[in-house]
Amino acid sequence: MASKIRRAVFAGSWYPAHAAECEREIRAFVERGGIQPLRRRRLVGGILPHAGWYFSGNIACNVIHALKTCNDAPPDVLVLFGMHLSPASPNIMMPAGAWETPFGSMPVAEDLADALIRQFPFRQETPDRFTQDNTIELQLPFLKYFFPRAKILAMGVPPTDASLAIGRAVIDAAQQLGCAVNVIGSTDLTHYGSNYGFTGHGSGPSAVAWVKEENDRRIIEAMLDLDPNRLMAEARVNQNACCPGAAATAIEAGRCLGANEAESIGYATSHDRSPGESFVGYVGIVF
Repeated sequence: MASKIRRAVFAGSWYPAHAAECEREIRAFVERGGIQPLRRRRLVGGILPHAGWYFSGNIACNVIHALKTCNDAPPDVLVLFGMHLSPASPNIMMPAGAWETPFGSMPVAEDLADALIRQFPFRQETPDRFTQDNTIELQLPFLKYFFPRAKILAMGVPPTDASLAIGRAVIDAAQQLGCAVNVIGSTDLTHYGSNYGFTGHGSGPSAVAWVKEENDRRIIEAMLDLDPNRLMAEARVNQNACCPGAAATAIEAGRCLGANEAESIGYATSHDRSPGESFVGYVGIVF
């Protein structure tokens, strides 16, 4: 019996709805980006942004492209952490079914999902009943394009120590099941300006410089140091990541896979594409 498919919500607005157009954009991102890890080595995961492709698709695409080009064999499962959650939020997962993408559906790694559900409480979604969420969906066309045979396990995790335990557990479960995984955390950085209620450092060029050179830099340094606890604390105090739980949990899982160094392969802000008083920061990290 075919799995039920969770239909895409943002296709046709935040990214192209059709495979041919998606492929054209992906090829352009790779060709235009010139973004590659500084040191070619085996990679186990990354952190990437989730704005519309116009703003951050180049960085997100090239993180996933790096995972493909720097590894000899593709993963069996892509574990994707995301969602805008507070410390009081529940864990969220769709443990069965498949996700729609312009390149075809991506089946859920149901055995891995089952292993986690036995250990941790999750608010379980279905292909018919789910929270609309861009942090996960915006990555799916990239994942399906570069890893057409991989399954996916996507989940929302809040910025808590319990989420780090989920990161460790998913790697342990994958190893017990004998499946190779890559781990990805989806987050944007500082949301600055009146649209986001964050205006303490003025406006104009000085505000853009503060975000780039100070606020975003601090949390990027925590990511590059592969320090999930510092990352979550930094976001809590300085509002410089919208999904710190996702990024921190991906780092914790990556460390369990042997990651001991990280690199930034690109940084930008929405101000670079559309200058305005309100803007968002984006980074691509691989480890």
